[in-house]
Amino acid sequence: MTVSLEVAEGVGTLRLDRPPMNALDIATQDRLKELAEEATRRDDVRAVVIYGGERVFAAGADIKEMQNMDHTAMVLRARALQDSFTAVARIPKPVVAAITGYALGGGCELALCADYRIAAENAKLGQPEILLGLIPGAGGTQRLPRLVGPSKAKDLIFTGRQVKADEALAIGLVDRVVPAAEVYEQAHAWAARLAQGPAIALRAAKESVDTGLETDIDTGLAVERNWFAGLFATEDRETGMRSFVEEGPGKAKFR
Repeated sequence: MTVSLEVAEGVGTLRLDRPPMNALDIATQDRLKELAEEATRRDDVRAVVIYGGERVFAAGADIKEMQNMDHTAMVLRARALQDSFTAVARIPKPVVAAITGYALGGGCELALCADYRIAAENAKLGQPEILLGLIPGAGGTQRLPRLVGPSKAKDLIFTGRQVKADEALAIGLVDRVVPAAEVYEQAHAWAARLAQGPAIALRAAKESVDTGLETDIDTGLAVERNWFAGLFATEDRETGMRSFVEEGPGKAKFR
C-alpha cells in the first residue's frame, strides 16, 4: 500500500510510502482519503501524524500520470483530488505534519491540511505548479493564503519557487524547525500529548477555529458559543473542573 495507518498510544500515523519521492498518484490520493476517514472514525486514534519517511515528505503529484490526462479527464478527477486532501483537513482531531526533505506541490498542499507543521532543517516547500503551466489544484490557492497571508502566498504560487525551512518558519508556513533525525519523534510527541487531552473539547476547538476562518465573525462566534455551552454536558468538562479545584491546573486525566 502507498499509504498506511499505524496506531500506537492514541496516535495514528498516516505514512506515505511510494518510493522514491512519494509522488501522489491517483491510487495514493484515494488511499489517503480512505485512511483519513478511518482515522476520523476510530476511537483509538485521538491525534494524527502525517509522515513521508526519513528522506522526503511528498514531492507532489505524479506528473507522468497527469501528462496523459486531457481536460475531460481532469474535470472528472479534480473534485476527487480535492476531496482526498479535504478528508485530511477535516479529521476532527489534532493533526501534525512531520516534514522531511521535499514538500512540493501536492506535498505542500497535504502539509497545509495539518493543524501544525514540524519541518526538518533540510526541508524545502513550495507550490511549483505554475512552472508546468498550472495552478495548485488540491487546495493550495485557498489554504496557503489563509495560513501565510495573500501576498506571501501569491509570491510562492506565482513564482513556483521553493523555500527552505528557515524561510518557511519566518513566513509561518511551518511552525517548528528541528534536526532531520528528530522530525518524526517531535511530531509524535506533539500528537501524543494532545491524545491525552479532552477529545470532544479538542474537536470543538478545531471546528471553531476552522469554521471561523471560513466565515464572518458573527457566524464564527455562534459556532464557538454553541460548542462552549455544549461542552458543559461532557464528562471531560466535569473532570477538568473538578481537578482544577481539587488539585490545581494542568493535572486532569481525561478518559
